[in-house]
Amino acid sequence: MPELSPQMTLLLLAISAVLLIMLVVSILLRPRVFTQYLEHMSGIKLSAKDVARVYKQRGKAGVRELFLELIIHTDLKESPRITPDTPPDRELVALPEEGR
Repeated sequence: MPELSPQMTLLLLAISAVLLIMLVVSILLRPRVFTQYLEHMSGIKLSAKDVARVYKQRGKAGVRELFLELIIHTDLKESPRITPDTPPDRELVALPEEGR
């Protein structure tokens, strides 16, 4: 193995330290990035602390369940109430015209 000069060794250590710091920061910012993505894609605001807490307690599956619960809850809040008497929405479903 070739010997490195002290300057080259110091440079390699500095580069390794910077990469390690970037790795740690990216791991610590995952909840914040997830909440920003969630807000951008679905309009649901959630705190990064809540995501980190759920991840710590229940792991990936827990965060996935939290996300699905929030999506369903938001969808139920925003959509009109559908009953058996509600006429079908013809814009979304191509149904044959009645009376033909």
